[in-house]
Amino acid sequence: MAKIPFGPTYEEMLHPEKMPQDIREKALQAKESNELDPINLFNITWKDESGQVRKVVLPKELTGTEANIVVMLGKYFPSGSHKVGPAYATLIEGCVDGDILPGEHTILGPSTGNFGIGVSYICNLMGYEAVVIMPDNMSKERYDRIRQYGAKLDLTPGTESDVILTLQRTYELKKDPKNRPLAQFELMPNYRFHRYVTGNSAVEAVQGIGNGRIACFTSAPGSAGTIAAGDQIKQVFPEAKIVALEPYECSTLADGGRGQHRIEGIGDKMCTLIHNVNTTDFVALIPDDDAVRGLKVTQDGAAILQEMGVSEEQALALRDLFGVSGICNILGAIKMAHYLRLGPEDNVVTIATDGFDRYPSVLEDLERRYLETEAFVLRRWAKDIFLSKNTDHVYDFRDVQAKQQLYRQKEKDWLPFGYSQAYLDDMRTPEFWQREFGKIQDYDREILRLR
Repeated sequence: MAKIPFGPTYEEMLHPEKMPQDIREKALQAKESNELDPINLFNITWKDESGQVRKVVLPKELTGTEANIVVMLGKYFPSGSHKVGPAYATLIEGCVDGDILPGEHTILGPSTGNFGIGVSYICNLMGYEAVVIMPDNMSKERYDRIRQYGAKLDLTPGTESDVILTLQRTYELKKDPKNRPLAQFELMPNYRFHRYVTGNSAVEAVQGIGNGRIACFTSAPGSAGTIAAGDQIKQVFPEAKIVALEPYECSTLADGGRGQHRIEGIGDKMCTLIHNVNTTDFVALIPDDDAVRGLKVTQDGAAILQEMGVSEEQALALRDLFGVSGICNILGAIKMAHYLRLGPEDNVVTIATDGFDRYPSVLEDLERRYLETEAFVLRRWAKDIFLSKNTDHVYDFRDVQAKQQLYRQKEKDWLPFGYSQAYLDDMRTPEFWQREFGKIQDYDREILRLR
């Protein structure tokens, strides 16, 4: 049997300085020289070489709000997206539990893109065959990257909003005992990674900015892994508001809407199983084309941003940092800063899941749809999208009765997949989520022992 190259613990992903120095040095060297060296498992972290969270504080001339908008940058993770973190966490927990064995099992990765890329990358490094199940109308760059890492594609009809078909296909394929799904929408390693690693990294990211606290955290749920960071943020800053963002065209959490949209990676027509809706305070809607047009502005509109008062250095530095979902998260952060009437000492934290490298075809489609994207158009888009103080379509879910809508949506989505009412009822309690979170120490101990 092939040896499993056990990688980092949760603690080492949060604090890479705690891993053995020789491993850290080799990992940093491989990050630049050999993307497919398994030592890159130890580069799964939000931190840079100096131990600082990779982030950008957006210029207020762009955001139009006094609050500080702090964006954590996922593009610097191995494979180019933070989704590689939950992919690794889910695979390594399966290895620790003895449920996934090298040479015996093929890994299934249901995804709309970034998680599938992460699964294909991790399986390449850890020696597993992988099949990524995803809709057949995602960006070309995503398919190319998955194939580049050696995984096979199993495509289902539709787009982002048809992810339920990928789940159904995954359930069909897992009937073969050789197939093991890394089911990001329903397995708790995704929750554990983001609550512990992303949540605590967010707390570190605001140190020295404004009042050093987090007033609001915005994240658009795809699998609802990233928004789990909010659970940890609330542990440190109880006043923080956690906001789930959805496409205006697919407002499933807000009001049951289930339309098609263009924001890849979010808005999957469901309340995912691992979404702890107890800690979701608000749901806010973002028009999908605002996210795509906003990406065009940050990518190709440096001159326009300078006209708005952004320095040349800042305008150029924003290029390549974001994808469509990252812009959606930023627009949600701006919207909530206005809605909550935040001031210059307040910090709103959000996430850029990936960078621009997997979206050129999306902007090519934008060019076809709009015909004109000259400077005068970008100038109007920049003002209408980023500087708008529009606070429409913000839904308050802090009330216990309002939460019932989210509980019912989860039941509607997951009872058909075989989960019991008792299990879903248990998820309504804070104790359920604390138990799941508490398993991190046991997994870390076992990873170190087996490593």
